[in-house]
Amino acid sequence: MIFSYDLLVNAVIAGVLLGGFYVAVTLGISIAFGILDIVNIAHVSFIILGAYIAYILNSTYGLDPILASLLMLPVFYWLGTAVYQVYYLSFERRGQEALRGLAFFFGLMFVTEVGLILAFGVDYRYVQADYVGPSLRIGVADFPFRMLIPCVLALAMFGILQLFLSKTFTGRAIMAVSQDALALKLMAVDPIRIKRIAFGISIATAAVAGALLIIIHPVEPGIGREYIGRVFAIAVLGGLGSLPGTVLGAMLLGIMESFTSTFYGPSWAPAVSFGFLLLALAFRPQGILGR
Repeated sequence: MIFSYDLLVNAVIAGVLLGGFYVAVTLGISIAFGILDIVNIAHVSFIILGAYIAYILNSTYGLDPILASLLMLPVFYWLGTAVYQVYYLSFERRGQEALRGLAFFFGLMFVTEVGLILAFGVDYRYVQADYVGPSLRIGVADFPFRMLIPCVLALAMFGILQLFLSKTFTGRAIMAVSQDALALKLMAVDPIRIKRIAFGISIATAAVAGALLIIIHPVEPGIGREYIGRVFAIAVLGGLGSLPGTVLGAMLLGIMESFTSTFYGPSWAPAVSFGFLLLALAFRPQGILGR
């Protein structure tokens, strides 16, 4: 293990950039799990699906993956509302959303992964863009564009969502639906419709996260399983239902993983980061910004 100023600076930068990407991956989980109390473990499968659609549009039509993700937003939003409607009619309305709902999302994740394997095989797929290879160097600090651009876009997506949730009537209704659905009914607002909108938004974020993922590194259908633990850990660490907490949790986890990979080796990164999560929750179980 060798410590140096150059390594320390670049470890911090890499951690922040990685944390920014984790923000994009976790925002949808923070809405579904933190606000709606829906344990959507299939969220990572929607991210991988978004990555493959970005790959198709890039390889077939030469479309930039970021632009492809923006085109996917309404499609993924509609897909999310459809999935929630099935979930509501099959489980939530009957009061069976706990274990059976979890099994539903597990099955959805399995079906999506198998479908991608049948369609594309298990080979890694990647996209081509002018910013995938180059990097910006300032002094001893390196800012690879393939990490910098996803970080910036993820933080921009967080800012837009935070403004929507805090400044619009629908956004405030989404924040309130898990706290007091009866109060929403008294205000002539349908809680199910609000939940459907919120879940649609959570899945729409997966379109952007998928495009950012395939910019950072190639993907194959099973790669989403690497992120299941991380996204739920970040959501819990930041404080369920708190998007600013999600950003802080993602940054902390990204920096922890970067430091561990740089100075001790990448194989230790998951153990150290999740150990940090357990310690944090032992002293603050509600998360960083949880109430």
